[in-house]
Amino acid sequence: MASHPLKRNTYDSVSPPNDYDINDEYSNEYSDELSGGYNNDGYDEFGDLNSEAEEYYNSGASELVTTVRGDGYGGGGGNNRKSTLQSHNYEPDESEVWRAYVAQQHFSNRGQWWTTGKLRALKRWGLTLVVGILQAIIAVTCNVASRKLGEVKYDHVYDLLEFNTMSGSAMQAGASGGSGSNAGAAEDYSYYTADGYLDMNQDGIPDSEQDEEESILSEYWFNFWNSPFLAFFFYQTTFALAASLFVYIEPVAGGSGIPEVKCFLNGIDLPRIVRLKTLLCKVVGVTFSVAAGLPVGKEGPMVHSGAVVAAGISQGRTKFWGVDTSFSKFSDFRNDREKRDFVACGAAAGVASAFGAPVGGVLFSLEEGASYWSTKLTWRAFFCAMVTLGTLFTIRNQDSQWGQASVGKLFSFGEFTSIGDGSSNFSVWELALFVLIGCLGGLIGACFNAGNERLTIWRMKNVNFSKKRRVVEVLVMSILVTTVSFAMPLLWGRCTELPTDMQDWTNQEKELVGNLVPFNCIPGKEYNEVASLYFCEADVAIRQLFHFRETGETDSSTFSSAALFLFFIPYITLASFVYGIAIPSGLFVPSLLAGAAFGRLFGHLLHKLDHTSGTFADSGTYALMGAAAVLGGMARMTISLTVILLEATGNMQYVLPLMMTLMAARFTGNVFNEGLYDIHIHLKHIPFLEPEVPTIAERHEIVAGQVMSTEVKCLRPVERVSIVYDLLKSVSHGNFPIVDTASSGTLYGTASRSMLCTLLQRRAFGQPHDVNNGHYHSNSDGSVDYAELLGPKRLSPLVQWDTIERVYPRYPTIDDVQLRPGDRNCWLDLRPYANTAPYTINETASIQRTYRLFRTLGLRFLCVVNHNNQVVGIITRADLLPESLSDSIMRGRNAHMTQGGGVST
Repeated sequence: MASHPLKRNTYDSVSPPNDYDINDEYSNEYSDELSGGYNNDGYDEFGDLNSEAEEYYNSGASELVTTVRGDGYGGGGGNNRKSTLQSHNYEPDESEVWRAYVAQQHFSNRGQWWTTGKLRALKRWGLTLVVGILQAIIAVTCNVASRKLGEVKYDHVYDLLEFNTMSGSAMQAGASGGSGSNAGAAEDYSYYTADGYLDMNQDGIPDSEQDEEESILSEYWFNFWNSPFLAFFFYQTTFALAASLFVYIEPVAGGSGIPEVKCFLNGIDLPRIVRLKTLLCKVVGVTFSVAAGLPVGKEGPMVHSGAVVAAGISQGRTKFWGVDTSFSKFSDFRNDREKRDFVACGAAAGVASAFGAPVGGVLFSLEEGASYWSTKLTWRAFFCAMVTLGTLFTIRNQDSQWGQASVGKLFSFGEFTSIGDGSSNFSVWELALFVLIGCLGGLIGACFNAGNERLTIWRMKNVNFSKKRRVVEVLVMSILVTTVSFAMPLLWGRCTELPTDMQDWTNQEKELVGNLVPFNCIPGKEYNEVASLYFCEADVAIRQLFHFRETGETDSSTFSSAALFLFFIPYITLASFVYGIAIPSGLFVPSLLAGAAFGRLFGHLLHKLDHTSGTFADSGTYALMGAAAVLGGMARMTISLTVILLEATGNMQYVLPLMMTLMAARFTGNVFNEGLYDIHIHLKHIPFLEPEVPTIAERHEIVAGQVMSTEVKCLRPVERVSIVYDLLKSVSHGNFPIVDTASSGTLYGTASRSMLCTLLQRRAFGQPHDVNNGHYHSNSDGSVDYAELLGPKRLSPLVQWDTIERVYPRYPTIDDVQLRPGDRNCWLDLRPYANTAPYTINETASIQRTYRLFRTLGLRFLCVVNHNNQVVGIITRADLLPESLSDSIMRGRNAHMTQGGGVST
């Protein structure tokens, strides 16, 4: 059976189910099918072919393509679903024009010390330097802005709390005649802010004190009828709606961005992921998200921010501003391979800017991000992270004129010191307890992921298809978080005395005491345990859980077991609800904070059993292990997370405990489900290729011929313009094999869609009389070899390789091509532009070898040939997904059952 170039094909691809529209997040302007652009949209009917197409069909060239065979081979991607995504193309087309371009560069470099390659390397390192500096500036700006907004919110709420508390105490004192405990309590109240407390105790509460409080409140534009809850409610919801506004403007700015960066580095070109507009919406949006008091962090968005900065700097072009400097400065890096490497470096810089962990950032980019890695890329990522940390160091120490640096000004979990002289804070036998914490953290992370997965599926069906509904959901979640955050301290309703005997305490611990929140308590003497965790920045709460002492019954408990439980359960539940709504958000810090509360609770319970102080490690050590366990159970990271936590703590004694805890969390969590980032990738039906071959391929013997798509649209080395134009109009394939009809249809090369559209737009074709004066002779089999008639002659004019690639990534489309009346009969000579060295694999190759070849090289498509080097199919990314492999196995079984049943045709 012949396969006409305009016949409807059976290529299948992966797309979301009917209840989810991926175009809510990704633009449908990208119409090529993933991994080569094979889908079944826009086909003409068979009877609508013009005379040139009929000529191609009758020439016999289409007979070179095999169709689905009766032995179960072929078919590929058998789920009949459409995708609007494309794959990156990391390998350049090795065509004649490309070889001429490379040879010209080599010729110009002969005898030169300063060559083009050295200049390119210098530019690459220079751009990497700029990426690190810009990412550090963005991180500092985002951090300062979110803290300022948080201070405005908390200062106003604290002032209202102070005013109401003092007013209530004054009335009680007046009612009792100014004597008794009420009057004494009134003397103890003082004004306090989010950063600390200002002692303003007086002998009683005179009118001047009341007037001063009223003058403080008069500084605000509105005092919400002196209601702290209404003020808290207003700031929380306003900041949350502001964050949602930026996701409304750019939907892909929502979430953490880590799943999208992983997909980008895996070879999937997600639309608008690395645009400048996305960067602005992401950074400004996450600033408001954190200031809104939602259980989110800035760390994930910083990874996405670094990726966008790296991609934008390397390309030197932005559509947002309409400025293009790439032609003269950065043209050497205008390709998918260079952009991928820069994005990997940017991701490392993002982690370095978030945690102050450059080595951890490099390992994060290696472990969680890049599907391709090399030694050179390791050095570049390390250099980029180093520059980021150095810039942060410089900015945050500028007040000392860059003299003696203050390490404490960088993001850290505080200073972990040894309780004993020269000994660790834990005993060797406690490693088993740390493993137990890791297992419990893995279980908590698995429950967190399962709950968020179900909630995300519900959102896809009921919320995500409407931008307005997503904004309403943000408002509802903000109201819920605000109510819970304010209600929990009220529900606790108990004041705890501040530690008084602090002679042997470190300055860090004394500073943390000043951050305890006296929510409806006597400032300077008492604090609310639950409010001290809800009404402060997340990193402050983490340091409080890490560093307040508690080693046995003789030591006072800064946070009781009930307070930790009352914080841990609502907070991690809210974090699961919030992740996935239409705001930029990260999960690193919320997971660390919830895990720290869980770990400290675990240590506190152990100390209740300890009647001789010092048997177990201090609760801060258990808080650190709990933070690592919950985050590891959620994200399933091991190597990079261990190094990040070590760099953040600055204490090497925790190397082995962290390694054991994270491994236990990963093993336990993997029993139940995948990491949260992988879950969201699969929920969006993005065809992500895992590092290992799918399990179903390991259990069955599958070869490349069983998974390939067979109805390939082929071209000849010299083709009519009308044939090429109609083919591009009728199908959306990304690549087309070129077959040599003079040698029984062997593979000559491949032609990309972008190249064909560029040639048609530039009218790089010859006139009809250029080929044997317009006449041709058919071979004995009816086929015509126009390339043989031309011989070594090339139809002019030629388009240079740099001219074709100059417009990357916005190549012309077939809709941009306007043919003149006489152009359809002209000839298009593809021989100078064809990729004559495409990657191929034999149809009998195992699926394991096929998968490794495809993923390791980052291919867009893979030609499948037989032993005669004739094209029998194409393998794309969609054909290697577990669902497609399962369909291929079932298709093969059905074919063999049909043959065995003796069904006649």
